Amino acid sequence: MTDDVNLSDTSTWLPLDGLAPGFDASKAELSDDLDGRTFTVVDDRGTRIRHTFGPGTVSWSYEPGEGDPTAAASDTDDCEVIEVDQDLYYAQFHHRYLPNEAVTLILDLRSGHALSVISILGQASLGKTAVQMAFAPSLIEGIETNGEAPAPTTELIGRRVLWVYSSTHAYEHVYLSPHWYTWQCLAGPEQGLADTDANTVWRIRPGIYVFTWREKVIPCGSVTIADHRDQKAIRSHGVLFGWDEAGTTPTHFTFGAHGRLISHTTHPVEFDPARPLDR
Repeated sequence: MTDDVNLSDTSTWLPLDGLAPGFDASKAELSDDLDGRTFTVVDDRGTRIRHTFGPGTVSWSYEPGEGDPTAAASDTDDCEVIEVDQDLYYAQFHHRYLPNEAVTLILDLRSGHALSVISILGQASLGKTAVQMAFAPSLIEGIETNGEAPAPTTELIGRRVLWVYSSTHAYEHVYLSPHWYTWQCLAGPEQGLADTDANTVWRIRPGIYVFTWREKVIPCGSVTIADHRDQKAIRSHGVLFGWDEAGTTPTHFTFGAHGRLISHTTHPVEFDPARPLDR
């Protein structure tokens, strides 16, 4: 961007489909480990979702439990699967029958735990981003459950991480609180732009987190899984989901990034952003 560009004029910000070219250069190689295998996840309502994976697809059936208002359904969608760690997989698919809904499924075949993140694309309104997300922890049938279940966490608060998505795209993230994070584009078509948006973080394994965000300027959201165990070589895999420039067609694409911790802020206990709100 040139110096005479008004960075505060959000009407000129790049639409989601304009960001996509080249943004996926660091995407991990897809895994075929789950091909031909079926996994059924069951949540605390008794809702059962059966997933059968094939080459580039997932066939699923949804059976709602007591108190689950979602209608029963089944279909086959295109699906990408990435191996995050040994026996830990990130599966991403975009519903054909419901184009305004995308699903991220985290399967931990070591612990028997799973986490589904459902991203629902609508229209932004006062106090509401265009993308809303629902988080559904569950158990995998047929695998002995052990270890801690996925759960919301504040462990990222205070970290400042540099993320490189390609030779062109680089951003930094500052994790501020359980609700907010700040991003700044350091290189790429959004260079110079920055904002503070809503985020949600879940811990999957020690040092491995599902980090999600929902933007208020560009109508989009993202679900990523990031391995922070080596803070000099952080790795993430994710999806961006939102409206195209015309605001009529969902845009859905996956990406990857390499990161490293560049600073870590430690707050005094009495001013810790993770403490309960004084209200």
